[in-house]
Amino acid sequence: MSGRRLAVIGDGRMGRAVAALAPERGFTVVAHFGAHGDATGRPLGPAALAGVEVAIEFTVPGAAPANIRACLAAGVPVVVGTTGWHDDLPAVAAEVAASGGALLHAPNFSPGVVLFTDLVREAAARLARVPGLALHLVDVHHAAKRDAPSGTARALAAAAAEGSGRDVPVTSIRTGHVPGTHTLVADAPFEQVTLTHEARDRRVFADGALSAAAWLAGRRGVFTMRHVLGLDPLPT
Repeated sequence: MSGRRLAVIGDGRMGRAVAALAPERGFTVVAHFGAHGDATGRPLGPAALAGVEVAIEFTVPGAAPANIRACLAAGVPVVVGTTGWHDDLPAVAAEVAASGGALLHAPNFSPGVVLFTDLVREAAARLARVPGLALHLVDVHHAAKRDAPSGTARALAAAAAEGSGRDVPVTSIRTGHVPGTHTLVADAPFEQVTLTHEARDRRVFADGALSAAAWLAGRRGVFTMRHVLGLDPLPT
């Protein structure tokens, strides 16, 4: 067996995509868990994660904080793509610091989305100068997507609000098999400007999560994809 030893936590669409792509990215999947444990019902913890070098977590909001804590207890760096749990982030971050562990969290692991967020902030700042213009964000995902708005949509709306100095509403559409499309709409009486990021395959998220896992191994602290891409300075 060769490659960095990876645990995948989550057996939904994203967990399966990460596990499928991992061997191509230099990882060996040595454990694959559902939201609350493995197929035998064994819960996450030091015994279940023995020998694991890094974990990637894509489950549900109610399970994510406990899964992160289980990884910290086992001394395993963990990359988390689950959204909707971030009210717990301050407490979890304090536990990361106290344990000397490592956590990397992101609402979206697409490098394009990380850069798109900066474009949205700048575009909103410029477009807000147009008299009578209204800003709006449209968030489209597959029908099985549980959260609406998505974590990505909330982050983009916050960036647009920061740039424009005004609230930016979000419309969420859940239909078909769309991996993820986010559009900033700037609508004026006689013209409209749109800025769109479209994910064509959810493997872009799996690939980004695996890149984040490779980057995180051996580090300590709390990080985001902006650190991976060199857009933010590393915390001291």
